[in-house]
Amino acid sequence: MITIEVLKEFGANTDEGLERCLNDEGFYLKLVPDSLKEEQYKKIEDSINAGDLDEAFEACHALKGVLANLALTPIFEPVDEMTELLRSRTQTDYSPMLEKMWEQRNKLVEFL
Repeated sequence: MITIEVLKEFGANTDEGLERCLNDEGFYLKLVPDSLKEEQYKKIEDSINAGDLDEAFEACHALKGVLANLALTPIFEPVDEMTELLRSRTQTDYSPMLEKMWEQRNKLVEFL
């Protein structure tokens, strides 16, 4: 079960996330599972693997905003790094960032 304590242990900046949610803990905790939907992450990975950096950027940028608002820092960091590389359509090996993104996302999903 997701709690503020679990999120803090995970590395989320819950004070910042709660502030963005007007200190409504119930609302904040309701949004966290929505930010972990597998299809959002899969779209980033599939677009990168297909070489569609425009689509990958759009998906990554959207997820970055959600993760930033919820202050889910461990997932935000690799997504932010990919977003900035994709913004300039950088051809690089995204696999380490994708791996870290999935690892952190799956770690938090285990608490659900």
